[in-house]
Amino acid sequence: MYLFPQTIAPALRTHIDAQTAFLNDMSKSLFSSFQQMCDLNIQLVQTMLEETTLASKQVLSTDRQSELLSAATARTQPTTEKLRAYQQHIARLAADSQVELARVTEQHVQNTTRTARALADEVARDATEQTERGLRAQQETVRQFSDPFIRSGNGAAQPHASGSTGQSQQMPPSQQQGSKDQRATTH
Repeated sequence: MYLFPQTIAPALRTHIDAQTAFLNDMSKSLFSSFQQMCDLNIQLVQTMLEETTLASKQVLSTDRQSELLSAATARTQPTTEKLRAYQQHIARLAADSQVELARVTEQHVQNTTRTARALADEVARDATEQTERGLRAQQETVRQFSDPFIRSGNGAAQPHASGSTGQSQQMPPSQQQGSKDQRATTH
């Protein structure tokens, strides 16, 4: 016994469409955030490679140890500032992602909730109808088994009519003779 008929119910179709639209927009938002995070990481790696290349050129081009130390310390401050900027970009990206996910959720929640309610109402209505049909069928079956002389539809077997002929049919033959004698003497 299936809860839904073989064809897809309209309420189910609209709920699936609403859920699909919600999940599509949510995944687009997540993938966009992921792509921005990947772009930011690529940019950081490129910047760090450029800084490392410049620092190594300066270190290799120095003649004295004092210049070597000053070249290395001169490159640490820009690298630190770039890492701080990277952290700020990540924080901004995370905040923007949360805002976008909240917007998408707010946009789709009302429609998804409405279609879920409609689907639940339809399922409950169908279940109630199925239960009532099953209960009626069980009651009819019990009624037919409890009185085997009643046949629905063809009317072949009828309840016995009351009367003098009915009495003679229901009494055993020995009692039928005695009742006939009584009737004859009273007349």
